[in-house]
Amino acid sequence: MPLALNIGKCSLLGNYRENNEDSIEVKQFPDLIVSIVADGMGGQAAGEIASKRAIEIIPRELRKNLTANLNPEGVKSVIKRAIVQANEEIMAMGALDKDMKNMGTTVVMAIWRKGSDMYIAGVGDSRCYLVRDGAISQLTTDHSLAQALVEAKTISAAEAKEHRFKNVLWKYLGSKEVGDGPEVTVLQVKPHDRVMLCSDGLTGVVQDEGMQAFVDGQKDMQACAEGLGQLALDSGSRDNVSCIMIEVIDAA
Repeated sequence: MPLALNIGKCSLLGNYRENNEDSIEVKQFPDLIVSIVADGMGGQAAGEIASKRAIEIIPRELRKNLTANLNPEGVKSVIKRAIVQANEEIMAMGALDKDMKNMGTTVVMAIWRKGSDMYIAGVGDSRCYLVRDGAISQLTTDHSLAQALVEAKTISAAEAKEHRFKNVLWKYLGSKEVGDGPEVTVLQVKPHDRVMLCSDGLTGVVQDEGMQAFVDGQKDMQACAEGLGQLALDSGSRDNVSCIMIEVIDAA
């Protein structure tokens, strides 16, 4: 069955920030669609610079190296290398300019090769969710200290939501901990699937069930992305809020 994507995107400054350190990108090539949300961090405008560099470098590297003959493992390897390249360039910028010394950014992405599966990857605490058949599931793992404590069975997942380290990241672009890149998940998509990429300006204030109920009630993906952003602000988010909504449809 030939599939296609409907995509909506939204990035909001919010009510409490002076500048938007989030960056979003939907890059459409003839045989490839790359969707990315990045949430920058660092002094002055450094976070904004880091997130913008991430959404520029990663599609560039994917377009250059994702050839048609690659099998799924080859695609995963190219995605990891693109993330590592972005990390190296962001770290190099930080080393050259003292105003950018501690800058970094999260990144979460969905890569779709037309006629193929979708590939999901993330570094930091921006997330990817799948909304399918009335249920929501998180496809990425946060690289926060709170989540590390959950994995070490020191605290529960419920405790992590309110933990003082929930927003403290140990891995992000701009850090040595990126290593050889994150895990890449292969998602076998089907019609009516909805894939959501979002910064923690949304997930920090809206519970998974609330997002799922909102997404299921929307037909237009641009309106859905904008509505999720407004829902976050109405729920008291004090951060920038960014979201990309992807709907899988039957192209026929």
